[in-house]
Amino acid sequence: MNTTKAPNRPDTDSASKKLSALRALSIYAKPHKWTFLLVFVCIILGIAADLFQPYLVKIAIDDHLMKGIGEYKPIITICLLYVGLSVSSLIFSYVQNNLLQFAGQSIVARIRKDLFQHIFRLSMSYYDRTPSGSLITHVSSDTETLNQFFTQVMLSVIRDGMTLVFIIVLMFQLDPQLTFDSMLVLPIIAVIAISFRSYMRKTYQWSRAQLSQLIGFAAENLSGMHLIQAFHQEREQMKRFTERNQGYFQANLREIRTNVWFNRSFDLLGNLSVAFITWLGGMAVLHKSIEFGVLYAFITYIRQFFQPINNITQQWNTLQSATVSENRIWNIFSIKPEVPEPLQPIDMNPASIRGHIHFSCVSFSYQAGTKVIDDLDLLIKPGEMIGIVGTTGAGKSSLISLLCRFYDVQEGRILVDGTDIRDISQAQLHKLIGLVQQEPYLYSGSVLDNVRMFDETISADEVIRACKLVGADALIDRMKDGYETRISERGSGLSAGERQLISFARIIVFQPKILILDEATANLDSHTEQLIQSALHTVAKGRTSLIIAHRISTIVNANRIIVMRQGRIAEEGTHEQLLKQHGYYEQLYLHAQGRVSSSHTG
Repeated sequence: MNTTKAPNRPDTDSASKKLSALRALSIYAKPHKWTFLLVFVCIILGIAADLFQPYLVKIAIDDHLMKGIGEYKPIITICLLYVGLSVSSLIFSYVQNNLLQFAGQSIVARIRKDLFQHIFRLSMSYYDRTPSGSLITHVSSDTETLNQFFTQVMLSVIRDGMTLVFIIVLMFQLDPQLTFDSMLVLPIIAVIAISFRSYMRKTYQWSRAQLSQLIGFAAENLSGMHLIQAFHQEREQMKRFTERNQGYFQANLREIRTNVWFNRSFDLLGNLSVAFITWLGGMAVLHKSIEFGVLYAFITYIRQFFQPINNITQQWNTLQSATVSENRIWNIFSIKPEVPEPLQPIDMNPASIRGHIHFSCVSFSYQAGTKVIDDLDLLIKPGEMIGIVGTTGAGKSSLISLLCRFYDVQEGRILVDGTDIRDISQAQLHKLIGLVQQEPYLYSGSVLDNVRMFDETISADEVIRACKLVGADALIDRMKDGYETRISERGSGLSAGERQLISFARIIVFQPKILILDEATANLDSHTEQLIQSALHTVAKGRTSLIIAHRISTIVNANRIIVMRQGRIAEEGTHEQLLKQHGYYEQLYLHAQGRVSSSHTG
């Protein structure tokens, strides 16, 4: 291993990512190139309309008022031209802002859509490592900051940058010597900008990091609010929230202080420059070396000269935030799914799928050196109902995650009807497998849409038929609006059993060939469990079923029960056969009979 180049890798990677982010951003902006060109034209015309106004006043003063010419017609003409330039400036500014907003919003809307779509494609391991609050920040806050880059920063850089160029040209046109004297402040401007740049970037990055932590913590607490209240953790969580809130507060204060010092330095420099030019120009007017109108125009331009500089510096905060946000967004785009799609996926006809499953010498670990599944070999026949039991950490849920291909096996392979699941597209694989979890997820929307998962191709009659089969129709009929009743996020208005019945109806509607129940009856009372058991037998008919059992009573009628221990199959057989062995299963069974409430997951 070559260690001499290791220290240089972070810088190289960082520079490479920044370049990639800029290239990607330019790809998103390319379809709007003609809009940006029109914005540029409007900016040039608007700047010209603004900057010719002082020059008109200079002509009025030097060519008419100071010479004592008593004709009003030229003055009126100049006034009309002045008004015309002001109106033109207003029109061009209006057009350029609207065009830029349209282009910027369109670009960011597409980035936000692609980012959300990319997050969907990432593997389950990514979500295990990444807080949901952080992802919320990327999708909402970071993309909005990127929008400000197009609608504020870019406009300021182009418009104010071109304004500076035009002002310098006009100043040289009025008086070269006075212009050279004015340019003496440019080195000072450069020193201030360079001095502040590095420090400002650090303050903006710190502020963004603190905000991300704050949002992540808030999202985590809102998701687990029932647990916080159940264990009276309000005070402790409030204390921890206050610490993060205070951190963001301090970061914001430092950011604002830096910004104020930066901008006020330019204000002071601008005022000193105006005073300096007024003194030099006033002496020149007194000595008849320049005309009074020239001095007026020059002072106006020198004030306008510092205005665009000040505008650009005020956008420095947004530019730094946009740069950080851009890098964070493209860091996500650069992440590749750990579970890749097959290069040439095998197209399996759903009608011909029998549901034959083979775990062939499968080994898997979340962390190197700690195997969760160890050389497991399991053959499941089509239509067979398999119960899976074991204590926490035995590998039950990991086995299911591998079959759903949330993770990939490190050794061995998993076959469905003789085809390696790594050769099947994930979309098709997930259509073949129906998963019902311990806490079924319901979305904000109607009961109808939650059963058919917003798939308009599934008719209401199919949904009603499915709900009747699993016994959910009586529940839904009692609701105010029946199948059109709106359900809140996560189905908080429904009991655990009611949510499970709706999730079973989903299985009937989508008709997967393989059914997986992951602790689906763990949190149910005895009466509700009987309803779920009845629904389970209805749903499992004609399907290969794998049931992770929290309650052994759930799987006593299974064709076969797999007893897992430390990632291996310790025992297998029917309920009666396993009890006769007087082994590990019997211990689990007797323990389950004697307990009031427990939870075994793995």
